Amino acid sequence: MRRLNGQGEQAIADLARRYGVSTDAVRTLLDAVLLGGGTQAQFSHPELGGRGQWMAGGMTMVGDMFNHGLQATVSALATELSTLLASKQLYAPAASPPTGGGEPAAAHPANSSSWWPGDLGQPSSTGSQNESRYAIFPAVRRLAVRRGDGQVRIYDTLDHHITGVQQQQQQGDRPRTLSFSSQHGTFPVESLPLVSPAPQRPAPAVSPSEPAPASAGGTDPDAILATIERLSDLHRRGVLSDEEFTAKKADLLARL
Repeated sequence: MRRLNGQGEQAIADLARRYGVSTDAVRTLLDAVLLGGGTQAQFSHPELGGRGQWMAGGMTMVGDMFNHGLQATVSALATELSTLLASKQLYAPAASPPTGGGEPAAAHPANSSSWWPGDLGQPSSTGSQNESRYAIFPAVRRLAVRRGDGQVRIYDTLDHHITGVQQQQQQGDRPRTLSFSSQHGTFPVESLPLVSPAPQRPAPAVSPSEPAPASAGGTDPDAILATIERLSDLHRRGVLSDEEFTAKKADLLARL
């Protein structure tokens, strides 16, 4: 059982008082909701009707199946706990586990330096995999990832309740993919919508001695291919990001 921080202890006490149950019952349900990724729970406690199940937006079942009042109480309590888990840090920081496939996301250490944009607030957890670092912000549904080149990208986590990070897998010469686990299973970070590349360093200016890429405003195949080749060179040098290069290349190929 993970240790609650001061905010978590206070939240448990407040909910126990409002719902007329013990703090032990609330804590049991909280741990079950956490284990279910914030969207479902399987629990067992006498004050909650014995064994039961809860699913966000679905049916709530308690052992005392004809006690509809208790069923409504458990459903409302579990829903509040799910919201709290997604918006607040209720647990005390834990030591980062050794690197390995599918380990939990490490709790954010209070003394770590902040490399993510300040407007995201405080992350619920941070960690690293090989040359990438990540920070999770469930309150604003954001995931910040810093690559080995120092560039930070911000992703929208949608309805994912991220519970762990997966070991990156090498695929030939391609960079290893940073993957996470949530109530929906394992997913690569690239599957999330990119909110902002948030580059940490300015792109180098093109030297006056080097001709700028042709505008390729027309449909001359030679000019378009020459422009793509020039863009490819800028991409290799880091002037263009992967997303920018892919978009510009697709636009130029559509003119052939």
